[in-house]
Amino acid sequence: MQRRPYSWLPAARGTPTAEFPAPTAPLPHNPPIITRQPGSTVHGQIEDWLADAIAAGQLSVGDRLPTEHDLAAWLGVSRMTLRHALSELAQRGLVTRSVGRGGGTFVAEAKLEQDLTTLAGFSEQLRRHGKVAGARVLGAAEIPASAVAAAALDLPEGDPVIEVRRIRLADGRPMVIEYSLFPTALCPGMVDCRLDGSLYELLEDRYGLRPHRARESLEPVVAGVREAEALDLAEGTPLMLVERTTYARSGQPVEYARDLFRGDRTRVVVWTSELAGEL
Repeated sequence: MQRRPYSWLPAARGTPTAEFPAPTAPLPHNPPIITRQPGSTVHGQIEDWLADAIAAGQLSVGDRLPTEHDLAAWLGVSRMTLRHALSELAQRGLVTRSVGRGGGTFVAEAKLEQDLTTLAGFSEQLRRHGKVAGARVLGAAEIPASAVAAAALDLPEGDPVIEVRRIRLADGRPMVIEYSLFPTALCPGMVDCRLDGSLYELLEDRYGLRPHRARESLEPVVAGVREAEALDLAEGTPLMLVERTTYARSGQPVEYARDLFRGDRTRVVVWTSELAGEL
């Protein structure tokens, strides 16, 4: 069976070790055509080509790319140019890079899609992707509402709210830092509840407050020292800040939250339509 010109043979799967490093995916028959003209960079074309190969399934999760020396020589570019392209791919979360005998550049696991078109908690989003949701509770306490939280929750400043701080896990890996606030008057005793599951299910089952709609805003930020440690990242790694106010069907605000998602492991998806009813 003849291979497609730009297909890659799959590398053997398994966790590489120093004694048994993962085999390298062979190079395609022909390198891509690289143009040198104004408005187009060589490293950008290499980045796009590799990203397309990953998206098309020609490179699969766990595949190990050829060495920088071999790949640069095959493409006819300098190693510095190739490293620039690989660094951009690593920033986008499409590849991971490691050093040592079992190291190299590997195709990363596909990003988790967060669909903001419909209101669903993190646990429900993970279930849709066949992943196991978990949470590590960092703390839960009753505190006075700040001016920002009070405005979001339609409360007088200083009114008591329940603060819940958690690290959300996907298949045991840290993905999100959650900082959520709930009006104490609506959720009495929440601090004594089990808080390592879905908080939206807790709101509905214990307090009869089914989340109905939410206003969410997104802002790119970078990880500081604390965020990097909590999410097992390098300081300065891109994160996505999602600020959210959630409402019950009555229109009563029931949650104000600020979530920090790993930019290398998540992707936000929103469906749009001329008419909302057509979504």
